[in-house]
Amino acid sequence: MYILGIWDGHDAGAALVEDNRVVYAANEERFTKRKLEVKFPYNAITAALSYAKLKPTEIKHIAYSTTEFTKTLERIYPGMKERYYLFRRRKIPKPRFDNFRHELKYGMTSIGILPLCREISSSIIARQLRHMGFKDFRLHVVEHHTAHAATAAFTSPFSKALVITVDGLGDGLSGSVSILDNGKLERHVKINARDSIGIFYEQVTNILGMRELEDEGKIMAMADYSYPFALEENRFREYFNVHGTSMNAKYSPGRQFDMLQRIAWQLPREQTAYMAQQLFENVLMKFVSNAIDRFNIGDVAFAGGTFSNIKSNMKIRKLEALKHWYVFPHMGDGGIALGSALYTHHMLTGNAKYKFNAYLGDAYTEAQTESVIKSDKQFQYERENPEDQAKHAAELIAKDNYVFWFQGRMEYGPRALGDRSIIASSSSDSVKDRLNLYVKRREWFQPFAPSILESDIGSIVEYDSKGVDRYMTMAYPIKADARRIAKSTVNVDWTARPQVVGSENPLYEKVLEEVKKSQGLGVVLNTSFNIHGMPIVLNPEDALLTMKKTNTKYMFINGITVTNKRGV
Repeated sequence: MYILGIWDGHDAGAALVEDNRVVYAANEERFTKRKLEVKFPYNAITAALSYAKLKPTEIKHIAYSTTEFTKTLERIYPGMKERYYLFRRRKIPKPRFDNFRHELKYGMTSIGILPLCREISSSIIARQLRHMGFKDFRLHVVEHHTAHAATAAFTSPFSKALVITVDGLGDGLSGSVSILDNGKLERHVKINARDSIGIFYEQVTNILGMRELEDEGKIMAMADYSYPFALEENRFREYFNVHGTSMNAKYSPGRQFDMLQRIAWQLPREQTAYMAQQLFENVLMKFVSNAIDRFNIGDVAFAGGTFSNIKSNMKIRKLEALKHWYVFPHMGDGGIALGSALYTHHMLTGNAKYKFNAYLGDAYTEAQTESVIKSDKQFQYERENPEDQAKHAAELIAKDNYVFWFQGRMEYGPRALGDRSIIASSSSDSVKDRLNLYVKRREWFQPFAPSILESDIGSIVEYDSKGVDRYMTMAYPIKADARRIAKSTVNVDWTARPQVVGSENPLYEKVLEEVKKSQGLGVVLNTSFNIHGMPIVLNPEDALLTMKKTNTKYMFINGITVTNKRGV
């Protein structure tokens, strides 16, 4: 049985589930080249079917999510969604009455699901699918936080777990607590949209001059550059209260936005970021701790956009009552398509465990790759077997080069995990600065991240036995004696967001093993293969174009080693 999951909102995408495995998952941005695309995922759907060699008429079950009032309105009038996308990403001049637009947005999105919303949304979605050639299919609707919970529950290593979702909002809610037990997923707690800690953080992001729903990680990083102070001195401290498993906002989102603006106007932005991060961490820590105590379950799976905050995750991980954790790697709304497919398959079959890894996108053969490269005289290339490529890449990294690394299937989610990566020395400030100057152009306060051999993780970070982080979802302190070898991958507070690499990606593991031979530990700087503001590259054409635009000299791609004659 195949289930196609689709999502046509923020970070739109598609996913395909067959029996007990995830066959394919990708987001529309990779195809349209518009980061966090909001349009209907025609390309991602087509790619999923193409990968599985299926025709639209062979799919009999299709799932989608979120039928709240505003989402339904955007489906009726797609121009509204496009206008907000351009406004949010700052592709158009700042409109007049900006504050009024924000108050209207938060007021409308808190409404939730109204009568006829589900029917109207389903009618529009079905029409778009029929236009693509789908026939005689059954359309399933999955509530927003149910879809988030499904991603965490059904891909986690747990048979019994607490499943916690917290995000901005969706279908009138901003969070939930469910229990996975005996193959069943049952919700016990709901957090209303009005009480959203995710919306609070989104508003701070906007007020500090950054893009909401995109740049929240910059607020987290900036917070480390403020002088620290106690929660009692935090001017945001009374904005949220947590009592048991109840989370409550003192003010409505509109009132909150106005008050945040007034306070931020008087303070350095680093201090505002610190206050927001401090409150955010304390609210989520208390909520998760209380949930664990209430239900007496120490294994916890997380999803929802707030769990992309690795510093908050680090604090939660240290809770004594938390025994084991798992954060779904595509925790934001970009994971909704897969969550819808998983939950629908679960409801139809009773299955509650699915084979999952991060490498779920498109792959390209050596022949396909070579046909693209040989047509451009700017590049020299030669074939190398995988082991030789790994050794060659490690040699270049040891000489203070950064290299493009494109292998196998594209990663699913926001992180490059060794198939669409840019890799460099973890101990060189000069190569980090060159990489930032020519390619990434990140804010000065944003750190890079390391990939570390599983066998070496305990030698570099203060690791524990609560969970293996293969997806860069958690921050860890770097050990004092490993700071020199990891200095180009750490934040100012000597924490890092590592990817633990093992046999799930044997070729990337081989690169780290070769690096270890020269420097003693298997660790590299790893960042996503893309130009600043663009999605991660999809195909060889994207890779070569990125090479040209950034004047990058070396790339290893699908068994072919490429040298840019104009590279630096």
